[in-house]
Amino acid sequence: MTSVITVPPSLDDHSFEQVVEQLATVPPDAKLVVDARHTRWASPYGLTALLALGQAREVRASFTAPEAEETASYWARTGFFRHAEELYDLHGSVPKARGGESSVLLEITPVVKSEDVHEVVGRIQQKAQQILSKELNIDAKATVGFAMTLSEVCQNIVEHAGRGGWVGVQTYTWRRRLANRRVVVIAVCDAGLGFRQSLESAPGRVRSDRWDDAAALEEAVIRGVSRFRDPGRGQGLAGVRRYVGRWDGKVSVRSGTAKIAIVPSWDDDVPLLEKLAPFPGSQVQVTIPERVAGGPPR
Repeated sequence: MTSVITVPPSLDDHSFEQVVEQLATVPPDAKLVVDARHTRWASPYGLTALLALGQAREVRASFTAPEAEETASYWARTGFFRHAEELYDLHGSVPKARGGESSVLLEITPVVKSEDVHEVVGRIQQKAQQILSKELNIDAKATVGFAMTLSEVCQNIVEHAGRGGWVGVQTYTWRRRLANRRVVVIAVCDAGLGFRQSLESAPGRVRSDRWDDAAALEEAVIRGVSRFRDPGRGQGLAGVRRYVGRWDGKVSVRSGTAKIAIVPSWDDDVPLLEKLAPFPGSQVQVTIPERVAGGPPR
């Protein structure tokens, strides 16, 4: 028997939960079709999370591409299909990627080892400086912090996933909550160990009475706890949180059955969600909005 999962028309970090809920009833070794025929838009989080879904399957799943030509063409430009064909049997019309300017700041890029992180940061640095200063009205000197943020969220895969993942960066106009302000969105997703299992592997780790995915996320994101004993380790996501907070941005991290978010004033997300449908690995999204008059200091 083949199970079919329907991808929603608009796919982002919130609506991906609909995919995960459908997936919860499907055994990992069952035949699966991921049907994106009627999907019209996807964020970097949505696309990298779909790759993580394919990565998590024990039996190679099928994937049906969007029927809308504009959508499929954009997904091709992001590099999605190039990576998806390594994980899925692709069906439908899959266009070839074409060059040209687009809102993709960084094509979807695999991250497996530290060298991949350095390459990602190097590729994006020059372009990021232009985006931050011209589109987001953020001092070009903030590029250093932006590169650090990108590096740290990618390094999370290398240190904690136990397998590869993907990063994508995009700039677009955020109409839903930010009154048509521009944003840069970084998404990093994998289907590896996840935070709880990673922290459990620390030498001499003593679990508290309340130890679950939510507690693990609180330790990693809020308190900067790491499975590594080296001084300064584990400060990556805490540093990301501080940098993004300076620019009134948002950080959300999903792992296992929980999701934690550092929520700015312009967003109404829930800071901590528990007892979600399970999904392996970790999925991180960083959103940095255009700076407006009266915003945070430079």
